[in-house]
Amino acid sequence: MVSITNRDERIVESRRKILPPFAVEPSLCLYSPQDNVDALHHPEVADWLEFVRHTYEPLPTSLRRVLLFLPCTATKPYVASVEHQAINGRLFAEGFEPVAGSPTVLDELGTRFPDVDPRLLDLGPLRRGDVEIARVVMSEPLAFVPYEHLVTAPGGGPSPATRYDDPGLFENRGNAVSPWRADSTAEEVGVGRWRWGANERRAYVEMHGEMAVAVADVLRRLDGAYDEVLAWVAPGLTHRSFCLARDERSEHGIAASKLVDGRRLPLVGVNDLVDPEQRIEVLPDVESCDDARARLAGRLGVSVSAANAVYARGGGGATPLALPELLDHLIVRLDEIAAVRV
Repeated sequence: MVSITNRDERIVESRRKILPPFAVEPSLCLYSPQDNVDALHHPEVADWLEFVRHTYEPLPTSLRRVLLFLPCTATKPYVASVEHQAINGRLFAEGFEPVAGSPTVLDELGTRFPDVDPRLLDLGPLRRGDVEIARVVMSEPLAFVPYEHLVTAPGGGPSPATRYDDPGLFENRGNAVSPWRADSTAEEVGVGRWRWGANERRAYVEMHGEMAVAVADVLRRLDGAYDEVLAWVAPGLTHRSFCLARDERSEHGIAASKLVDGRRLPLVGVNDLVDPEQRIEVLPDVESCDDARARLAGRLGVSVSAANAVYARGGGGATPLALPELLDHLIVRLDEIAAVRV
């Protein structure tokens, strides 16, 4: 077991998550909310946020464009993760195809995945009929990671998206802490389990707001570039919280604030900051999740409660977002968008 209190051991663990020939940068190993806030001033992160906020333009198209946010993953590059392989594989099965000449990581990763459909290592937009999907990963500390820049930075060097490790701002997982920091207020509550203190919670609120503002800045600047904006993000997790406006949080079961030193600090989401027509449509909704659980239980021949563990792992090594029963609902929404004639 990796010691939570030993940064060097955690960096060794982080290196295992990055697939060669890509390699982790130790200064981009971020294990707590405070690490994340500090990372906003890291040169690679600051340059990246400057790029997406002020310079990035999606690849040109004459088609109706759907921006599809996908979650970040422990595996880097994201496209090689179990979750992204499942999501992208389903999109291909439904007739979406990569644009010819798109960037790919086939040369870098193809030998690792000899039996994988090469399209699963493609980084360009996906097209079907008159609809194009632009895939973007929502990630702290990078906020907005377009697939076409997933492995290559704008200047041609390696993208920071292949060089960092961030277990995420998940308080309930009990490992998003950096006990070696002088400002750590986390308390050990069991073997390898920690509870956030005031400094972790305060930094979480700050980083949450920074990520929401960064994504909102991109969407406002690119107003009109996307006909629809969808986020395929796991229920109950931080990426969903980054998106939601205050008036949407209750229906998603997402907290609207964080208690810090006896005060409730509000959590700001992207949809609080953009115009109504620019709001992110956050999927899957509660009803879709309930339906997916029930149908998964039917497929497995067990009760819904017995299927919950499989549901939580997405069938193995992922989140529910990778399950075919839940992906059905993403496809239904994309089909609805395609059916609208403009």
